[in-house]
Amino acid sequence: MRLSKWSVLMILFVSAALAAGMATGVAAEDKYPSKSITYLVTFDPGGQSDREARRQQPLLEKNLGQKVVVDYKVGGGGALGWSELVRSQPNGYLMAGINIPHIILQPLQQQTGYTTEQIVPVAIFQRTPLALAVLKTAPYKDIKEFLAAAKAKPGDISIGGSGTFSGHHVATLRLQKLAGTKFNYVPFTGAAPQVTAFLGGHVNAIFGNSDDLVKHADSIRVLAVADNNRFFGFKETPTLIESGIDMVESIDRGIGLPPKTPENVVARLEAAFLQIAKDPTIQEQMKKEGFVPLAMNHKESKAHIEKMTAIYKEIVKEFKK
Repeated sequence: MRLSKWSVLMILFVSAALAAGMATGVAAEDKYPSKSITYLVTFDPGGQSDREARRQQPLLEKNLGQKVVVDYKVGGGGALGWSELVRSQPNGYLMAGINIPHIILQPLQQQTGYTTEQIVPVAIFQRTPLALAVLKTAPYKDIKEFLAAAKAKPGDISIGGSGTFSGHHVATLRLQKLAGTKFNYVPFTGAAPQVTAFLGGHVNAIFGNSDDLVKHADSIRVLAVADNNRFFGFKETPTLIESGIDMVESIDRGIGLPPKTPENVVARLEAAFLQIAKDPTIQEQMKKEGFVPLAMNHKESKAHIEKMTAIYKEIVKEFKK
């Protein structure tokens, strides 16, 4: 079929327009970021995720040259926010704080609206070892007395935590299995309300984040730390391992993007977050507050999540036996 001169011209025009559009798209991608970025916090204001986002916000704006807006999507132990993240456009203009093992455990246990593999980790920048704590007014002077009381009345002692199928939840499940007793786990929508309820006497104990326990050291008694080594904020407190409970639990925090986010966008944000994470002043601030500073890049963060996923799959299998 012979094409008219008009048809040929139209084909050439459309081809040129498409090529120009593609070139413009590539150019826009190369210029990332060109507008404000939303930093989604999936837990209550005042918690660790929120406080770290606020610390990073002005430094990110300086590095990226664009406004960074901290917003909230709270619920389901972080699942509501992470579900929104994986459904968003993969253009780098919505990123969310991520918590490990939450993003691993939740999809293993229930329908969450996202999978671990969908979240693209940019960097992991801090860790909080978990520790079992009671108020100073509590009758338990050490971990042995606490476990003895729990065994005497299984299910009577309540332990508060942040979220369901979270690090705090799995720590409680693991402790009761290893100790041969049962606790009443009480989930909260974040660490801030968890600690408030605990200090108000609404739960008997918490598996608390290390920074919260450092902040409230005058009001609480830390019975044992769920880490390989004693925590620098509570050097006199034994680890659970020292106490005969072979258990290590922590919360690692980082930043994640939607699936199929372009590599150059991941790399740009990775560089910005690592610049903050490696800053000696920021690291010193974190340590004083009870955090363990980390600076894992995209590749290291992805490998860490894959490693922890394999570990937690085995742990979950044990719970189901």
